[in-house]
Amino acid sequence: MNDAAARSQAWLAQASKSKTLSEAVDTYRQRYHISPPPGFDLWYKYATEKSSMILDDYDNIHEDLLPFWSMSPRSIRVSTREILSDQWNELAEVSIRSGKAEVGPNVIPTHRWMVDGVLATIESFVQWLPDMDLAFNINDEPRIAIPWKSQQVLQLASLNSRKPMDGVLNKWSEDRAQSWRPLGDSETPRRPFEDHSFANSFNDYGSVACPPASPARRYHPWSPRTLCVSCAAPHSNGIFLSNWSLSASPCHQPDLAHLHGFYLSPAAFKPSHALQPVFSQSKPHGYSDILYPSAWNYIDKVKYEPSESHPDPPFASKENTLFWRGATSEGLSKHATWKGMARQRLVHLANNATQPVPILLPIPNQPTSYAYHLLPPSSLGLNLDIGIVDSIARCWDADCYDQALEFGLVGKTDFQDHWRYKFLFDLDGAGFSGRFLPFLQSHSLVFKTAIFREWWDGRVFPWKHFIPVDVRFHGLLGTLAYFAGTSLAGGGNAKRGDIKANLKAGEEVAEAGREWAEKVLRKEDMEIYMFRLLLEWGRLTDDKRHELGYMVPAPKSPGL
Repeated sequence: MNDAAARSQAWLAQASKSKTLSEAVDTYRQRYHISPPPGFDLWYKYATEKSSMILDDYDNIHEDLLPFWSMSPRSIRVSTREILSDQWNELAEVSIRSGKAEVGPNVIPTHRWMVDGVLATIESFVQWLPDMDLAFNINDEPRIAIPWKSQQVLQLASLNSRKPMDGVLNKWSEDRAQSWRPLGDSETPRRPFEDHSFANSFNDYGSVACPPASPARRYHPWSPRTLCVSCAAPHSNGIFLSNWSLSASPCHQPDLAHLHGFYLSPAAFKPSHALQPVFSQSKPHGYSDILYPSAWNYIDKVKYEPSESHPDPPFASKENTLFWRGATSEGLSKHATWKGMARQRLVHLANNATQPVPILLPIPNQPTSYAYHLLPPSSLGLNLDIGIVDSIARCWDADCYDQALEFGLVGKTDFQDHWRYKFLFDLDGAGFSGRFLPFLQSHSLVFKTAIFREWWDGRVFPWKHFIPVDVRFHGLLGTLAYFAGTSLAGGGNAKRGDIKANLKAGEEVAEAGREWAEKVLRKEDMEIYMFRLLLEWGRLTDDKRHELGYMVPAPKSPGL
């Protein structure tokens, strides 16, 4: 945790070193080897007026957009129009003209809230955006998985196209609206996507971005019952997850094919192996969708809203319990694929598991020494309140009955009831979890498992702001034991020594996460990220993009 605090502090120092517009422009050029896009001064003013702590580090945007430098502006525009013109592609259009935004005609009604949320996010700065059309993925699952060899070609082409340039035009092309015209008579809507729902996606899409020699491309473990130690080792320190970023990479983890619903049997998955201009809310590593701040949190689909009837007491006053409620929405289960899905495995571990788990225990009479022991979960004295709500969802035939029999069901819980508990668990559904932000805003300590990454990845630090947990869950109980403490049952176990609760350390992480969320994950921060993203996208889609760039005006000479 000390290392995490140091990394967080070092990151913030480089992410916010610019104190003036001129310094921000210089830092941008040093960092990205190109001038900022037109309107950068307006973005800087907006960001500073909104008290943004982060002015310099927008590497996620740079990485997401870099491949598109391999495409001409016209190709990007035509591709956008083609994929938006067929509702089967399950994309929603946002069109910006003359400083105003509106939703296109092909939006599926059940997903209208997503693009309405986009309009709400950009409302306060849309007047400064250039004319353009945007294609938003309305599915939870990502869309663009480019094979490794093709990625190498795209990367080389992008770097060659995006050589250092001294942009001198701080003005968009005047005919942009016309350049985004509807498809002509000789052009047709396009379906570059394949419907890959309800089938294992790991080999065909999840791992295709990995190098050919990587374990994910060479090995195919088939059983979720056996822990793949070599798969977890690169990002672990014993049972504890030590490298959050690396843990998201599938390339050293071939067993992920059977450990998450998205890889096992995604419910709504229409991917492509070709680069497409698609904006998505989240993605696993290896996907090339363009990330943007989801409307889910911006329009408060779930909200941290404690009240007199549902208070959020101080950490020390909360129940010493790890709490989670959710649905079986991670993927569609058939032929018992639910047994590998993360949500179902979590519920099984909390309620039905009997296999011994590794626990790091103090050695008696050696207070600074520890050793691993395999102990049955029931002997640890830990409190876990984890259950599936209401009914089994997304299942076929016997899988529905079998899951209900295995797990039982619990009643619905008011979302504001979460704040009763010291420890909250957060994990993916079919895509990212929309609960993480409100959880982080509370006085509770957040445990998080995820293969999906969002726009804020890199600015929130594991072990400093939340507690990371491997998707295999082999270290979950040991990690919980460190913070909650254990009271080992049985004389034989007692000799090994209980774990004293580290509640002070838990409270420090909980409060650090809460304070950080109030500084860098505000709605204002979502707007600032989106503003900068769309300025960058505006340049990419402008026919004069190699001439565009913001330069700080030279100071006027005295007397002129």
